[in-house]
Amino acid sequence: MRALHKIATVVAGLLVSASAFAASSGVELEQAGVALGDRASLQRGAQAYMNYCSGCHSLKYLRYSRMAEDLGLSEDEVMENLNFTGAKFGEQIHVSMNEEDATRWFGKMPPDLSLISRVRGSDWVYTYLKSFYLDESRPLGWNNTLYPNVSMPNPLWQQQGSQRAEYGAADPATGERQVVDLKVMQAGTLPNAEFNQLVRDITAFLEYAGEPAALKRQSLGVWVVLFLAMFTFLAWLLKKEYWRDVH
Repeated sequence: MRALHKIATVVAGLLVSASAFAASSGVELEQAGVALGDRASLQRGAQAYMNYCSGCHSLKYLRYSRMAEDLGLSEDEVMENLNFTGAKFGEQIHVSMNEEDATRWFGKMPPDLSLISRVRGSDWVYTYLKSFYLDESRPLGWNNTLYPNVSMPNPLWQQQGSQRAEYGAADPATGERQVVDLKVMQAGTLPNAEFNQLVRDITAFLEYAGEPAALKRQSLGVWVVLFLAMFTFLAWLLKKEYWRDVH
């Protein structure tokens, strides 16, 4: 019980930290609306993640073979279309970029994203991927309203387009001007609705990657409920039989 209490405390702390981080940035989180039961969305999300994110960010707690099994993909489909590092089918999803190059380009090795959805929440991931804007003051030319001074560029800028920030009045205490809105200055390759779906698919895949067992747990949940309902009915019949002759 003490161990369970510690785990619950840690999880609660992570959730509170994520909420506090979003609140401190002054950005209201958008609803991701992901559905783990939508296999097509998870498959699209896996493809998008591997194309746009896996060059820098690993998923070291997820194996290619497990992903194939859960998402209904064959080994050939995964190895030909989703594996860009030459890893074996049963290995974890790592990046080919080494730490030395990453430090030279980004200042540090980009973090593993296996648990990002569990730590930050799906709404945070969804909002973050939509909140990049051009900022010439940053080393890579990009900033993010949800995660100010982020050290990575917008991985989806071609699909989303280039956003510019609109600033409000300066804070009297600090003199800083807060970003109040983002405007697309140069259209991307996808209409807004299709881009939102792309981000939603990636978010859904990251939510799955954080807990692959969730897919099977949901499918087993129906049978558990049916078992409990049948057990309750049998228990009621047994009680009725025991008390039949009791007056």
